[in-house]
Amino acid sequence: MNRLENWFCGSAFWRHATERKILPWMLSGYKLGDGVLELGAGLGATTEELRRRAARVTSLEYDHSFAARLGLRFRNSNVNVLQGDAAALPFPDGIFSSVIAVLVLHHLKSQEQQEKAFAEIYRVLQPGGAFLAMEIGDGWLQRFGHIRSTFVPLTPTATFARLNSVGFSKIVVDEQRAAFRICALRAG
Repeated sequence: MNRLENWFCGSAFWRHATERKILPWMLSGYKLGDGVLELGAGLGATTEELRRRAARVTSLEYDHSFAARLGLRFRNSNVNVLQGDAAALPFPDGIFSSVIAVLVLHHLKSQEQQEKAFAEIYRVLQPGGAFLAMEIGDGWLQRFGHIRSTFVPLTPTATFARLNSVGFSKIVVDEQRAAFRICALRAG
C-alpha cells in the first residue's frame, strides 16, 4: 500500500465508515459464526469491529510491521494476529465459519494470486461457511489512488464466474456506487 492508502485506512473517517456502513452492508443477510478469518487486516479498522461481533477472530496481514503492531494492540483479546499470505493460508482445512476481506483482493499481485486466494479461502471454510468481501471497481480515480501500490482490479461479473469455478455456491455480487460486495457460500 502507498502512503495515501495507509493514511486513509488509519483515519477516523475510515474507522467510522467501516463500523457504520461497510460491515453492515457486507454482513447483511449473513452470519459470521464463531470463528472468523480476516484477510488483510491492515491497520485494524475491520479487526476492531469483527472482535465485537464474533467469539474468535484470526486476522492475517501480509505486511510484517502491520501484523506486529496489530498483534500488540489486540493481545489478551479474542483476536489472534498472524503475518501471512492470502494465497497460501497457514491453516488446516475447514476451520473457519467465515472469511472476511475488505479491500484486499485488488492488492494481490496478479489474477493468478487472486485465484489461489479464492481456492485457499474455499479450503479453510467450514461447509456452509461464508466468504464476504468488499472491493472497488476499476476507474481512473482508483488507479490514481494506487500509484506506487499494487492494483489488480476485479470485475463483478468475472468474480462471480471465478468463485463458481472454485466451488462456491449461492454467490451474490452486489454493486453500490464505486464498490461491490461479494458473498459466497461453501456448499455444505
